[in-house]
Amino acid sequence: QVQLVESGGGQVQAGGSLRLSCAASGLTFSNYHMGWFRQAPGKDREFVATITWKVGLTSYADSVKGRFTISRDNAKNTVYLQMNSLKPEDTAVYYCAARYRDYVDWGYWGQGTQVTVSS
Repeated sequence: QVQLVESGGGQVQAGGSLRLSCAASGLTFSNYHMGWFRQAPGKDREFVATITWKVGLTSYADSVKGRFTISRDNAKNTVYLQMNSLKPEDTAVYYCAARYRDYVDWGYWGQGTQVTVSS
């Protein structure tokens, strides 16, 4: 049974930092692209960042580029999202997701962790 468990969310003031973690189990982690998505109240879920399964290439939404960093530790089956210079508009539930190699869909999702940034 595949499980993705996020942690590290919380409340922080604007300009602060948080580091999210997502621990994966039940899958061969190194074979999966990993991603972070977020959903703010009343809005659709949106892409934040991804890291590829083999080479570890990263990509980011324009809104977080230069402030957020995604990384992975295949030995620990964990993906991270370092978030710096946080803004109130970063407030959302953050989800990690896994996508197998050349599959199109993100097949596995975590339950999410709340991030609240106050001004």
